[in-house]
Amino acid sequence: MAKIEVRTAREGATEDGCAVTRVDLVGEDGSGVALLDLGAAVIEVRVPDRRGQLANVVLGHRALAGYLANAPYFGVIVGRCANRIAGAEFEFGGRLHRLLANEGGNQLHGGPGGFHARLWTLDEQATVAREDRAAVTLRLVSDDGDQGYPGRVEVAATFAWNQRSELAIALEARCDEPTVVNLAHHGYWNLAGEGSGSVDDQHLRVQAEAFLPVDEALLPTGELRPVAGTPFDLREAQRLGEVVRADDDQVARARGLDHCFVLERGAAGAGGLVEAAVLHDPQSGRMLRLTTTEPGLQVYAGGYLDGTIVGRSGRRYRQGDGLALEPQRFPDAVHHGHFPSVVLRPGEVYRQRSVFTFSLA
Repeated sequence: MAKIEVRTAREGATEDGCAVTRVDLVGEDGSGVALLDLGAAVIEVRVPDRRGQLANVVLGHRALAGYLANAPYFGVIVGRCANRIAGAEFEFGGRLHRLLANEGGNQLHGGPGGFHARLWTLDEQATVAREDRAAVTLRLVSDDGDQGYPGRVEVAATFAWNQRSELAIALEARCDEPTVVNLAHHGYWNLAGEGSGSVDDQHLRVQAEAFLPVDEALLPTGELRPVAGTPFDLREAQRLGEVVRADDDQVARARGLDHCFVLERGAAGAGGLVEAAVLHDPQSGRMLRLTTTEPGLQVYAGGYLDGTIVGRSGRRYRQGDGLALEPQRFPDAVHHGHFPSVVLRPGEVYRQRSVFTFSLA
């Protein structure tokens, strides 16, 4: 059995001349994962269909310049706090912390200079390449005051690919003073293949009995609403096209789906992983099963893709051409005391692990 190889190559440079590196974790058949150290972005995941034909199943920019802006956050790690923070401010430690706003008066995904926009450092000493598995680790330092957040935070993101077609993403963070941390991988999936068009005919199941309703700014209201009797009841797989066009105020508000689901923790499996979602494309036969340690799963159905972005295939991305599945803690948790805490203190380690498993059905 040929081992999974780790290959690196220069992809280009940032606007200030810093080299951007592409890293490939690739199997003998060409399946695998490609990353950039810019934003710790997953730019390709290549897996076969039922005929054995490989295709990339994640959305991404055609050129590096797209990742330098990356308004849709294609494939990146977002932080220091994923999702939205109301008013771009919060009280913590007896102080009011004012953040950099980048979505009206709110902050989204850590601010305009969040982790998605930063050049991470490839830890060559942590690189693994074996017959059954390859892994790389990217590191980032976020200084005190970065985007308005208190404390210095050191972050590590480890990406692994194995012979069972599993992409594992492990995130860790440590701080030198109390702060808040909520990280998320922001990949968009299309199991029919990147650039193939809408995901309407793909079927999604989410293991959640409740979701977080949002207001007009897509901020959670604080309610944990049961999914029963709503279009958000995805405990049995539903065709996405029917879900995103349901006659429902919450669906209309988000142009489909852009909501956090409250995952059923139940009896967690090995490593604290629970099943979060299953996505299936009947045409290609590809199936994606997501397990995670996180309490929430943000599901975004690409309602704001508008044809202005040209993807890696050279085709334009339009509304509904990809589905983002983002394991994380709840959005705007700094303003809702009953949400799982996003506070990180010195001596503690923030840990998150998610596994994206690909198969055929």
